[in-house]
Amino acid sequence: MGAGSPDPASRVGEGPMTQTFAVSTKGHSDIVDITSQVGKIVRQAGVTSGIATVFVAGSTAGITTVEYEPGLVSDLKEAFERIAPRDAAYAHDSRWGDGNGYAHVRSSLLGCSLTVPVMDGELTLGTWQQIVLVDFDNRPRQRQIVIQVLGEPAVKEASSGRR
Repeated sequence: MGAGSPDPASRVGEGPMTQTFAVSTKGHSDIVDITSQVGKIVRQAGVTSGIATVFVAGSTAGITTVEYEPGLVSDLKEAFERIAPRDAAYAHDSRWGDGNGYAHVRSSLLGCSLTVPVMDGELTLGTWQQIVLVDFDNRPRQRQIVIQVLGEPAVKEASSGRR
């Protein structure tokens, strides 16, 4: 399901709702806040209680939560540089020659998905907690984010027909 998906009310009993959206990144540990897009999809799912899984397709990007502010964004980038330095020797680079071995290592350590509880139809995030995409690759990319929402559908009150 992507843009133009059917009305969520028409999917009651159909299982999880899956939608995707694209994010353009700059690469080089670009960190992009995707909380609002994920929240919108969760609300469209019409689920009162359940889970939302956020997944990025690709082996050089990851998904996590952070307090999305410039200081922490900088700290996180620096931490990944210390853990898997860009200029270190990687067997992947020797084999493929694409210079992004560090990006694959960083992505593997961070992980490509995140599951967030849904309560009262909303993502259950802390006050200062945002969902972010981190693109470690060595060039700009167009990333596909997959959101899958599973849970109890909202109960619509039946109309009594009286006025």
